[in-house]
Amino acid sequence: MLKHRLIHPTINAVIGRAGHHAKILIADGNYPASSKKGPNAELVCLNLMPGVVTCAQVLEAVVSAVPVERVNTMMYTTDRNDPYALDADPPVWEEYRAVLRRAGLDLKLEPIEKWDFYKAVATPDHVLTIQTADQQRFANLLLVMGVRMS
Repeated sequence: MLKHRLIHPTINAVIGRAGHHAKILIADGNYPASSKKGPNAELVCLNLMPGVVTCAQVLEAVVSAVPVERVNTMMYTTDRNDPYALDADPPVWEEYRAVLRRAGLDLKLEPIEKWDFYKAVATPDHVLTIQTADQQRFANLLLVMGVRMS
């Protein structure tokens, strides 16, 4: 029996084969998961209905199972002409910070501009996309796996 909280068999299989610097995308419900992924990435769809499951829930499960060395978010726009513009960090980012703190991880969220985020995902070291049904804006996360130190 697994000791960590992540029990999804396909996700466990993919991360079990992955190594240092492998990327895991936790995608919100608006992310174009079928067309914006790396050539080696496997897609796991967990989008049951709007809001179920969320990116924060997936993050909690994943960080219980793998070492993470970096967490990138998709940066929001502040351009007033853009209907998706925000004045401050999306509320979901505070949820992520709380998950990371509870997991004992001293990691900061590192935003990447939208189009650069897509480029960062489209690399050969992107091994897994977990598609959620999260409806919050700018909820996408790109995790970089670290090395197990113990």
